[in-house]
Amino acid sequence: MPNIKSSKKSVRTDRIKTKSNTSYTSQVKNGMKKLEKAVKANDKEKANEILKTTLATIDKCASKGLMKQNTCDRQKARLNKIVKEMN
Repeated sequence: MPNIKSSKKSVRTDRIKTKSNTSYTSQVKNGMKKLEKAVKANDKEKANEILKTTLATIDKCASKGLMKQNTCDRQKARLNKIVKEMN
């Protein structure tokens, strides 16, 4: 446990930032899972809708620095490919 006042504050802010960051990354993971389920169910409309929201959250993660830009680009390309092959 930190003794210095600024260290105590950084512990508090780190806890808040960690919650926010895990929320964004879990949104990406859940979106990818939902998209795969929609593709397996062969539901084109739902897949396109989920794709839009998932790509937006992936971009937000990249802009916040939660994931590297190349990782985000790769995931977006894979998701787009899955949906295009479905059509």
